[in-house]
Amino acid sequence: MNTASIVSKVWSFCNTLRDDGVSYGDYLEQLTYLLFLKMADEYAKPPYNRKIGIPFEYDWQSLRSKRGADLEAHYLGILRELGQKKAY
Repeated sequence: MNTASIVSKVWSFCNTLRDDGVSYGDYLEQLTYLLFLKMADEYAKPPYNRKIGIPFEYDWQSLRSKRGADLEAHYLGILRELGQKKAY
């Protein structure tokens, strides 16, 4: 997937959410959380191999295995749990 197709896909989702009444700020906030989880996942893999400190049950891969209502519930659980964790 190239940069142009990623940008197009993101804007398409943005338009869908806007049409459903989600504000730009809310959309941006959720996108930021998802990007954080994805970037943490990337940094945990070669060539970086960094310890990211996110428990496996709350990481990017745990989201990938879910669909529909299960995905939404799991994502909300991730936000709740990671929001209560002490930063190191």
